[in-house]
Amino acid sequence: MQTELLTKRNVAAIGEQVTHELGAQFINNYQEVHPADVKSYIIGKDIINQILAQPGCEGIKFYNAINEFGQKTLVYVGLDAEGKVLVNYPSITQQGVLKMEEGIVADRTPAGSNDDTDWWWDFC
Repeated sequence: MQTELLTKRNVAAIGEQVTHELGAQFINNYQEVHPADVKSYIIGKDIINQILAQPGCEGIKFYNAINEFGQKTLVYVGLDAEGKVLVNYPSITQQGVLKMEEGIVADRTPAGSNDDTDWWWDFC
């Protein structure tokens, strides 16, 4: 039990801000090793907000994926406080009936540019 308490992560607190320089260096490191790979993905705030608005959602997990057209993409889902995917969550209808809703599974993330023209903040 004590080991579980020491290793349990606060899902809502995962992630931290880094400097522009460090972020650019991380990107450069990856692109040096994988020069032909997709450089970026664009995700709008509407779907992010929808995922985070699910009851009990504490974070988002991103999976690398291949879509039905054979293109690299991301699939992203909400996580609960235990770090488990929100497959279902409870909701109450207008009639006061408790029912289970399917958790949001999102995609349709367009790949960003494969050139360096959108690197306006590249300090390295």
